[in-house]
Amino acid sequence: MQTQTVELRREGAVTTVTLNRPDYHNALNDQLIIDLASTFREISDDKDIRVVILSGEGRSFCAGADLPSLSKKPTENVAEIRQAEAEAIFDLMMMVNTCPIPVVGRINGAAIGGGMGLVSCCDIVVSVDTAKFGFSEVRLGLVPAVISPFVMGKIGQSKARELFLTAERFTAIDALRMGLVHKVVSDYELDASVMSYVQQLLKGAPGAQVDAKRLIREVATEQTDDMREFTTEMFARRLLSDESSEGIDAFLERRRPRWES
Repeated sequence: MQTQTVELRREGAVTTVTLNRPDYHNALNDQLIIDLASTFREISDDKDIRVVILSGEGRSFCAGADLPSLSKKPTENVAEIRQAEAEAIFDLMMMVNTCPIPVVGRINGAAIGGGMGLVSCCDIVVSVDTAKFGFSEVRLGLVPAVISPFVMGKIGQSKARELFLTAERFTAIDALRMGLVHKVVSDYELDASVMSYVQQLLKGAPGAQVDAKRLIREVATEQTDDMREFTTEMFARRLLSDESSEGIDAFLERRRPRWES
């Protein structure tokens, strides 16, 4: 699916999704939110896609919400704004966060506000060393409400208290230290570093990766004592899977498993 605001490029089992509003620093207007959610919905159902790369066109990754469109509130009704604006953004974040396919964030520039939500929803994040990050909402009289569950899952409550309240900008190295990104590289190293992660991901069994992502989400939100049945059942189911049989046989036979061919 190719749209005016989202560019898709597919190379074999790898699909690159690029936010395509460079003149507006890829700010999230209504159309981009709709298009990006639809794109991830289709990707999630495509069994031939093994890895998704998420990036932005131009100098920025994503500057957050499109402020001109936000300022033109069609109503003063909280329920209507919640349904028209907030829920669409939350659903987009959830779509990226729960995508069964590994998502690699290629952060080519600034990520602010809602862009931070997208960064937080990626499984693996590679950033250029010149990128700036920040939660600008409180300086606009807003709060990073709908992205907060995804962001705090990455940086924790303590860092959220500092950054949500101060709205200060911080560097890619700062983002690396707090676990928001996993690797910081120069601009000319960005694509090679992203592809290095892609090659590692393509070595994994796709069904096992789906379950690994589900495992992380479930365990992170539940008490350890409540995880006994869920984790033991998943272990047994994966051990009995065709992928497990193939993976173990390939290891013992010193060959590549079928999903790498």
